[in-house]
Amino acid sequence: MNEMKIGFEMRKIRLALEDISPMRQIKDLHKGIMRYKKILASIKEVGLVEPLVVYPQKDAPGKYLLKNGHLRYVALKELGQTTADCIIATDDECYTYNARISRLPPIQEHRMIVKAVNDGVSMERVAAALNMPVHVVNASMNLLKGIHDQAADLLKDKNISPPAIRLLKKVNGMRQIEIAEMMVTHNNFFTGYAEALVLGTSKDQMVNPDVPKKKKGLSAEDIARMESEMESLERDLKTVTDNYTENMFTLQTAQTYIKNLLKNAKVIRYLNTNHAEIYSEFETIAATESV
Repeated sequence: MNEMKIGFEMRKIRLALEDISPMRQIKDLHKGIMRYKKILASIKEVGLVEPLVVYPQKDAPGKYLLKNGHLRYVALKELGQTTADCIIATDDECYTYNARISRLPPIQEHRMIVKAVNDGVSMERVAAALNMPVHVVNASMNLLKGIHDQAADLLKDKNISPPAIRLLKKVNGMRQIEIAEMMVTHNNFFTGYAEALVLGTSKDQMVNPDVPKKKKGLSAEDIARMESEMESLERDLKTVTDNYTENMFTLQTAQTYIKNLLKNAKVIRYLNTNHAEIYSEFETIAATESV
């Protein structure tokens, strides 16, 4: 069995920026100006957190190509830094390392900020490091207040926006869990979808049932109809979910039976002669890797 090849050396080294050559030039920095400002502010406040990824130049000992971290490289240069922590790539594949990096979901960012503040880092310093206003940091600190723990756990690694999370605070804890489950099931974490689920929630599941639901462009009758349709949709979804295991077992059993049938030469000859269309379908089912 082939061993998996590690794409990096398992250590960091400190290199002079003059010995690193970017693989591409940042010509349109203004297009990603907010992201660049965050990187610049973070490095200025707390230093370089994520090392640059470099690859040794074959014909120039001691010189390296920059494979990942071009914005960080530019920011370090702008701040007058002359060296940087780096990790060495062990191959020269020209894929984008950023494609293999998972960006921090809002709930994980919230927990990171809470931990930093609880460890004694001021909100002002966190704000400076993340290049965001202090009131945004404060809002992130309070992001999960009023959110059921189980709902938060379901959404902790999902790219759901803070406004969508705050919408869940309008419904009670059990309904938050139901909405989180629906969002995960449909892989839809857009704010508009969360708002539709909240609007479709019955009054007895709202935190403030006496407050009329409002949505620009929708009448009270439209919202009432949405509630009814949402209840019907959720009942259908629950029926499908409840029957899923049994249905999958039945399908897998049927597929196994068909595979065994097609191992019998007499059965194959009979089907080919008398029911060619059925034989074709059986072949397709038998060849399916998953049902």
